[in-house]
Amino acid sequence: MALLGLVWLAGPAASETMSQDDFLPFDPAQAKIGQLLFYDKILSGNRNISCATCHHPSLGSADGLSLGIGEGGVGLGPERTAGSGGDRIKKRIPRNAPALWNLGHRDVRVLFHDGRVQQVDYRMWTFDTPAGERLPKGLNSILAAQALFPMTSDAEMAGQAGENEISGAIRPLVSEAWPIIAKRVRGIPDYAEMFQSALPHIETAEDVTIVDIANALAAFIGTEFQSFDSPYDAYVQTGAPLPDDAERGRQLFFGKAQCAACHNGPLFSDQGFHATGTPQFGPGRTRMHDKLPRDLGRMGTTDLVDDAYKFRTPSLRNIALTAPYGHNGAYPTLKAMIRHMANAKAERALWRPEMAQLPNAPWLADIDFILASDRLEIARQTAAVDMPSVSLTDAEIADLEAFLNALTGTSVNDLPFGVPAAVPSGLPVD
Repeated sequence: MALLGLVWLAGPAASETMSQDDFLPFDPAQAKIGQLLFYDKILSGNRNISCATCHHPSLGSADGLSLGIGEGGVGLGPERTAGSGGDRIKKRIPRNAPALWNLGHRDVRVLFHDGRVQQVDYRMWTFDTPAGERLPKGLNSILAAQALFPMTSDAEMAGQAGENEISGAIRPLVSEAWPIIAKRVRGIPDYAEMFQSALPHIETAEDVTIVDIANALAAFIGTEFQSFDSPYDAYVQTGAPLPDDAERGRQLFFGKAQCAACHNGPLFSDQGFHATGTPQFGPGRTRMHDKLPRDLGRMGTTDLVDDAYKFRTPSLRNIALTAPYGHNGAYPTLKAMIRHMANAKAERALWRPEMAQLPNAPWLADIDFILASDRLEIARQTAAVDMPSVSLTDAEIADLEAFLNALTGTSVNDLPFGVPAAVPSGLPVD
């Protein structure tokens, strides 16, 4: 770690920034369709939630909550409620909504907190996903593969069994729902016409498939959420100095604090998986026959005990915009997250439930923090931590926070497409 720090103290490396050439070349016409689909609630089972609800540009492409409020919720961001009556949510989303910045970068190879969507062959565009061999062919990127799954999650977009044709179709196999979603979309004349105009292989509305929808969503996300014009990028590219506190933070980041051991490269992520000991709460992403509402992270995908409680290293670009932090949004501020990462075992013992940003849902109270009193589970999570502890002063933590703020792009509020005024379905836009 010391050698890594010494190299960085000597000066920045161009490999830590990026340019337009580092991104997949998506078709603008597809991206325009994707923009409308991204904000259109037609993709959800009950027509009441869109991709943008949990990944809104006004919230840094996330939702400002620790655990998302998906299908059944009302409102946007921290003001979103858990719903009421028969339409209220049945459970919280088990994990924090990840930001979408730079997911169209050519180096991105794993998505979701547990990496359950992974690119395994760059030449053939093949992916390892929960759909296995039922994943449709012709997807244009790992982003397109990922886009298929929120639409078929009961808590996220599909809805509960018996509520609509999509939620009913996912019960045997998620792949059964994709043709139904495609039929919905191509049944809207404006979408059919746009797809026919943009894609030569689509001659009639009946030719529009879930692959075309996923590819359009990927084209939009991969184009809209590019960000590589931060003060740090200017520092690397032109030598423009950072503010004094951010410069001290940069030296700490690449030196004593050892942050760059995992947060490295142009994405500020090794795209690996690490057990950081983040306090767990909520419903957990449970495994079959597991009675505890816990989240075993990467182990849920690989079934390897060595992967227990490990989660994907997030990119730090625009991190200041995407609070709360951790795979479940356990920490409300960057300072709190930095403290945890410096000394996970000590900080998790100080964590309190009130630090979580959870919209009120009294009917879920019994399960929300049940793990906080499970001594054995806490011990297992703590023992799995695989990061070294680093002693940092309050001043050093403040400097690290200043450096992370210097990773915010200057044009994040000037996106290429923005929020459409309306969508072809006529449904309301968040």
